[in-house]
Amino acid sequence: MKVLLINGSPHQHGCTYTALSEVAATLKKEGIESEIFWIGIKPLAGCIACGNCRNTGRCIFDDSVNEFVNNAKSFDGFVFGSPVHYAAMSGAMTSFMDRVFYSGGSNFYLKPAAAIVSARRAGTTAALDQMNKYFYLAQMPIISSCYWNMVHGSKPEDVAQDIEGLQIMRTLGRNMAWFLKCKEAGAKIGVDMPEREQRIYTNFIR
Repeated sequence: MKVLLINGSPHQHGCTYTALSEVAATLKKEGIESEIFWIGIKPLAGCIACGNCRNTGRCIFDDSVNEFVNNAKSFDGFVFGSPVHYAAMSGAMTSFMDRVFYSGGSNFYLKPAAAIVSARRAGTTAALDQMNKYFYLAQMPIISSCYWNMVHGSKPEDVAQDIEGLQIMRTLGRNMAWFLKCKEAGAKIGVDMPEREQRIYTNFIR
């Protein structure tokens, strides 16, 4: 079993990375492999609603989004991490998740996911709410911890002193590992996936 952890910060080894590393270390102790995927610092365009991905399975912009979607197929769980910018996730991470879930959403069905955020002080719960909405639409079980999934600090050294935040990350890692093991055990004894209905789309125009 493998978990892919996504670093949505412009700083490859900053506060978000520090939090994700704590999750990764806990997953390793639980016998779960993991990798950290950095979205990078190159410009990431937002979705332009061109519909290209519906026909090709790939976003028309060939960048880290397509690389991630290709990798995601072989992973069993996901942890998306972002710094808090203006009480929301980073702009690059917003563009990244918009396009990932629109072009590659079929890769995530019933795979567990979690969001984590890092902030100097505030805006964390708003950013978490924003990120969790992607998981709802993709029908991904959301993994929780012993508190909201956040760490605080302006630099990695600060996060290393956030002992409650690091405990939250460790608990999240253990909860993710437990869920994956339960899912695997269920599959081994023949627990079927839930029935899927044809999607119904409506609007509010009468």
